[in-house]
Formats: sequence, structure tokens, C-alpha cells
Amino acid sequence: MATRKTTKKSELAQAGEHLSTAAKEVGTALTHKVEALGDAVSAGMTRARKNVVKQRDEAKTRVGKLVKMAEAQLKKAQAQLQKASTAAQKSVAAAEKKLDATRRSTAKQIASLQTSAERKAKALQKALEKEAKSLKKAAGIMPKAPAAKVAPAKKAAVKAPAARKAAPKKMAARAPAKKAVKPAAKKAAT
Repeated sequence: MATRKTTKKSELAQAGEHLSTAAKEVGTALTHKVEALGDAVSAGMTRARKNVVKQRDEAKTRVGKLVKMAEAQLKKAQAQLQKASTAAQKSVAAAEKKLDATRRSTAKQIASLQTSAERKAKALQKALEKEAKSLKKAAGIMPKAPAAKVAPAKKAAVKAPAARKAAPKKMAARAPAKKAVKPAAKKAAT
């Protein structure tokens, strides 16, 4: 028997071809999708990397500014501390100078007052001695008087220093004067 030649492809062959073409198209589409997805991921990664680098740079800038600000504040605080320390040292030195000056002036005043008091005490003592001598001379020239006449002489001897109280009242000046008055009065009485 003779076979017939048909140019018509069988349905199975056509379906196979269609499947093959569809598979190729699906493969191509998947390849394009994967490539697009890879490009998108790569672009996203590039953007994310740029954002991270940008944020890092901004953070470095902020930290740098904060560090500079902190350093400036530290320098300012150190300068203020130094200034305050210098001012305190100056005020302490000034106070010490004032104290020394006060001590010197006080010592000079005390020495001056003491010298003045000693001078006045010596002058008062000399005056009392002169008064006592004059009373002795008066008592020696006159005949011995009764005891009643001697009493006014004592009062005169005591009143003489009282009249000289124009000098400032100082304990150092008054104490020797009182002691000097009593021996002079006793000498006058004898």
C-alpha cells in the first residue's frame, strides 16, 4: 500500500510547536522580569547606599559641630575660671597689703601714743617733783606749822596734777602720775 504525503502537520506537532514558542516567550519574559528586578534592586541598593552615606556625612557634620561647640564652651569656661582665679589672687594680695599697712600704721600709732604717754608722764613727774621741792622749801623756810596747815599743802599737791589733765586720758599716762602724786604728797607731809 502506498502512503500518502500530507503537508499538514499533525495537531500534536502543532501543539508542541506552540508550547515550545510559549515556553520560549515565558523564558524571555522571565529573563526580562529577573533583569528588571535585578536592576530595580541594584538601583534601590544604590539609592539606599547614597542615603546611608549622606546620613553618615550629615551625622559626622553634626557631631563635628557639637564637638566644636563643646570645645568652644570648654575654652570659654577655662578662660572664665582663669579670670576668676586671677581676680581672687589679686583681691587676696590687695587684702594682704591692706592688712600689712594697717598693722604698720597701728604699730606706729601705738608707738607714738606710748612715746607721748611716757613723755607726758615724765613731764608730770618732773612737775610733781618741782612742786614737792617747792613745798619742801616752803616748809623748810617757815617754822613748823601745826598739822592743820600741812593738810592744805597736800590738797595743793594733789590738785596740781588735776589741773594738767588737758592731755588725753590714757591708762599708761595716768597710772604713773597717781603713783608719783602719793610719794610727793608723803614727802610734802614730812
